[in-house]
Amino acid sequence: MTLVVLAAGMGSRYGGLKQIDPVTPHGEFIIDFSVYDAVNAGFDKIVFLIKEENLEVFRQTIADRMGNSASIGFAFQSLDMLPEGFSVPEGRAKPWGTAHAVLCCRQAVGDDNFAVINSDDFYGREAFELMARALREDRKGRYCMPGYILDNTLTDNGSVARGVCRTENGKLTDIEEHTKIYREGGKVLCSGEGKVHEIAPDSVVSMNFFGFAPDVFDIFEEGFRDFLAQNGSDIKAEYFIPLALSRAMEKKECSVDVYPVDAKWFGVTYADDKPAVVEKIRKMVADGVYPDGLWNNR
Repeated sequence: MTLVVLAAGMGSRYGGLKQIDPVTPHGEFIIDFSVYDAVNAGFDKIVFLIKEENLEVFRQTIADRMGNSASIGFAFQSLDMLPEGFSVPEGRAKPWGTAHAVLCCRQAVGDDNFAVINSDDFYGREAFELMARALREDRKGRYCMPGYILDNTLTDNGSVARGVCRTENGKLTDIEEHTKIYREGGKVLCSGEGKVHEIAPDSVVSMNFFGFAPDVFDIFEEGFRDFLAQNGSDIKAEYFIPLALSRAMEKKECSVDVYPVDAKWFGVTYADDKPAVVEKIRKMVADGVYPDGLWNNR
């Protein structure tokens, strides 16, 4: 099984390359904890989706620390990685989004079932164990995701992006990407297109953690062509995984199993998030949840 770590973003809200900002005295990143949990759950290959100019720093940090714990590969997200007949519109600098990032990993992943995560989110051991069990099955056309409780995934330092889900009998029926969700006045609010509305704090949300079979590449590629045909001239439009999945579910190309998890998310969306992350990890190490030095004995 392969774990794809989406780490190509520079973290504009954070103010730097947050994917490789240490959160322990040993210089470990949040990515280290995700990879450590994934390897212990049974993932044997890790693919980092990064910008090509960051290759050496990733090799010299987390890849070197891991040693032989898992096979390591790299893939690069670039604006000009487009289907034939399409080109980058003038003025576009923004990446094409998370579903495009998945497509950029096709060669590196090969024929494996695989999971996708963000690099700057702490997901918790339970989620990786659930996904590893699921991905040992034949997942063709039947994908999966851990479903988090929205209130457990918010930061006190600003807004976050989340895929708000509707489910029925353990299956995803709809997922809508919201790029600005935040707490205010004791409520959870979402703003977009000049409107603000309230969201139930116990809503099920995606944290961009998905499990796929390799047939998803063909589905996402076809969807990306449709996306570009409609939005290719928009220099800010992005092809998100929730958008790609919604399209595929509408066309009956796939289903998505949702596995509820009670874990509390934390991450470094903003620089002010870091002190709390460092303290939470310190406490988990002190409590024996993680060793003092993840890779010391591997």
